[in-house]
Amino acid sequence: MLVRELELDLDAFEGPFDLLLTLVLKEEVELVEVDVAEIVVTFVEGLAEQGRLDLEACGEFLVLVAALLELKARGLFPDEDAELSELEPEEAAEELARRLAEYRRAKEAAAWLAERLEAESDRFFRLGPAPLAPRVERQLAPQDPEVLATALRALAVEPPSVSLAHMGLRFPPVAQFVERFRALLRRRRRFDFAGEVVGLSRVEQAVAFLALLELRKYGEVSLDQARPFAPIRISRAEGEKSESWIARSA
Repeated sequence: MLVRELELDLDAFEGPFDLLLTLVLKEEVELVEVDVAEIVVTFVEGLAEQGRLDLEACGEFLVLVAALLELKARGLFPDEDAELSELEPEEAAEELARRLAEYRRAKEAAAWLAERLEAESDRFFRLGPAPLAPRVERQLAPQDPEVLATALRALAVEPPSVSLAHMGLRFPPVAQFVERFRALLRRRRRFDFAGEVVGLSRVEQAVAFLALLELRKYGEVSLDQARPFAPIRISRAEGEKSESWIARSA
């Protein structure tokens, strides 16, 4: 939306806003007779018809209307304010022209900056101090050479080897407990597993249980347990299979 092409239909003037400004500057139209409120209403109606807010047009319009209101106030109240009456009508017109020219220069500068920003948008700048900026040198506090030498000697000493002996587990052979249970079953027909492994370590108890499973696998023993976690009772298995296997193993 171009503010200068805004069509006005006022009692004292009819035509584009640009022509009104020209006539006011040439003093061919009395600004006192111009209804500035009608100009504002016409501009707002134009924005409503456009359907979007044009910030650039609004800024230009505010500058022009503010200048017109100042000139009209000086014409309506020449004696009310000494500061406003300092300028003659010719000087006021020159002031308006100066402000319009300054506004045009600012608008052109903003357009130039926008073009430069668009042209340089694909460039990236290094974040950090300038290349010629002075570098700050970090000053170290006075150090004792003997303390430094002691620290270096401590680093040069070979560290002691880590012993893993405590992690090693020694497992007794399963065959040892197999023979032990076989000898026990030759003397007795039944015994409790817990009673035979009492006093042994947890590793030895685990190996003894594996030996018991081996005997059960080949049918040499029968296992009985009344309920979970109840004592395990071992008895000698009856049958030809057990006797033939024992003969072969012997």
